[in-house]
Amino acid sequence: MIQLGGETYALTDPAMLLLIGGGCVVLLVLILLVMAVRAAGRSARVAAPLARQMQILGGHVQQLGMGQEQLRGGLQTVSDTQANAQAQMVQSIEARMAHVQQQMQDRLAENAARSARSLAEMQERMSATLHGSSKQTTTSLTQLQERLAAIDKAQDNITKLSGDVLSLQDILSNKQTRGAFGEIQLHDIVSKALPSDSYTMQATLSNGRRADCLIHLPNPPGPIVIDSKFPLEAYEALRRAKTDYEVKDAARAMRVAVKSHIQAITTKYIIEGETADGALMFLPSEAVYAELHANFPELVREGFDARVWIVSPTTCMATLNTMRAILKDARMREQAGAIRKTLKMLHRDVEIVVERVGKLNTHFGQARADLEGLGTAAERAGKRAAKLDNFDFEELSEQDKRVVPLSRPDKRP
Repeated sequence: MIQLGGETYALTDPAMLLLIGGGCVVLLVLILLVMAVRAAGRSARVAAPLARQMQILGGHVQQLGMGQEQLRGGLQTVSDTQANAQAQMVQSIEARMAHVQQQMQDRLAENAARSARSLAEMQERMSATLHGSSKQTTTSLTQLQERLAAIDKAQDNITKLSGDVLSLQDILSNKQTRGAFGEIQLHDIVSKALPSDSYTMQATLSNGRRADCLIHLPNPPGPIVIDSKFPLEAYEALRRAKTDYEVKDAARAMRVAVKSHIQAITTKYIIEGETADGALMFLPSEAVYAELHANFPELVREGFDARVWIVSPTTCMATLNTMRAILKDARMREQAGAIRKTLKMLHRDVEIVVERVGKLNTHFGQARADLEGLGTAAERAGKRAAKLDNFDFEELSEQDKRVVPLSRPDKRP
């Protein structure tokens, strides 16, 4: 900062930079003048040019001084303008602040009045709401008591249902009762999907084995067996397994149990010439079916290879619907055979009727010929009768009178 004539100027101001530059130029000129004077003493021949240059430099210095004066006046004008502008800006800001303060006071007063009105309305609403809430609370308490009574009743039902579930678990925990449960479920599904004469429950085969269900399909494929005795213990052990070792051990046991069951079905229920070349293994639970297909696909493939198809209640119903279509088609073919046989017999009956019609036509021809002969004879008889009708009986009587005496032997003299 530089202070000149009571004014402070910044070094970064362009005017100040110009002024400093002019001062440097003047200083440089003075140095040159001193050097020129010294040089004048050394060389007299260059004194005249130096004098002229000094005159020229003096004129430039004078012009530079005038420029400095003008620059000082311009700087003073700029300073006065900035001071006036700052004063006007301060006045404008003060006026605007006063206006804003007045607006804020007005809005605060308006908000206070609005809040007072809202508070009064809220108090009225709360009083009305509290009055209504008391009534609703009374009603809600009454309804709550009714619902608690309903909950008590539902609790009794849940307790009863829990007992039923426990009994179902007892049924599923016992192998024999679980087999009976699977047979009942299988019988329910089969009875809904197939006619009663198309299956036999607990059918005995030629090898002495008793099948849970035997579907009487036509050949091919022939009667097919459905077995419902699935080894559920391995699956239950797999579900109860917690650690990795228990899971692996239970999975290994389940593979062994399912493979053994598939082999047993193949050995017991697939008899060449008596049953179909495959059998169905019924799973009474969709969860077991999903577990086998999700985590034991090799068992499913092994069942396919052994021609033992694993079905759940849902897929068993779909399979039985397909079998029902096969049975319907077979019965339609049987009916078609019966219809063809009946048509053949009807064709023979028609041939017999045609033969007899031909014979009857022959008889009719003979009768027609006889009738034509009778007609001809009747026509001849009619013609002869007509001729007899046209005879003159009077002439015939006179002639008879003349002829008769001659011919009568008993004539008297």
